[in-house]
Amino acid sequence: MKIRIKYFVDGLTPVEKIAKGDWIDLRAAEDLEMKAGDFRYLRLGVGMILPEGYEAHVAPRSSTFKNFGVLVANSFGIIDNSYCGEEDEWRLPVLAMRDTVIHKNDRICQFRILEKQPEIEFETVEHLKEESRGGFGSTGV
Repeated sequence: MKIRIKYFVDGLTPVEKIAKGDWIDLRAAEDLEMKAGDFRYLRLGVGMILPEGYEAHVAPRSSTFKNFGVLVANSFGIIDNSYCGEEDEWRLPVLAMRDTVIHKNDRICQFRILEKQPEIEFETVEHLKEESRGGFGSTGV
């Protein structure tokens, strides 16, 4: 599968698939200084044409909070394949939990490309399966 990508910023390290892992790193496309409590849309400096029927899921890297003290404001982002125009630059909504500085080309988040959810229909029923797993999550609360 070939993905067409546009770089909105000169000097940005090119996006590349790594040998191990299913997620692809994205980098900050700007230097950004934030104070605790600040919210910003951090430029990622790229736009892509995703294949029909696919979308990108964008999430923080495991080290994003430790290294930069920012949270992704909506947990993760979804970029559908219609977001592919000449000015459709990907951005990351970040909330600073401490004073921080992010530099251009810092690895800040990651993405993967997935098929969109198929067309589905909901059917109301009176009963589900007889056997229940019990509780909520792994703790059984």
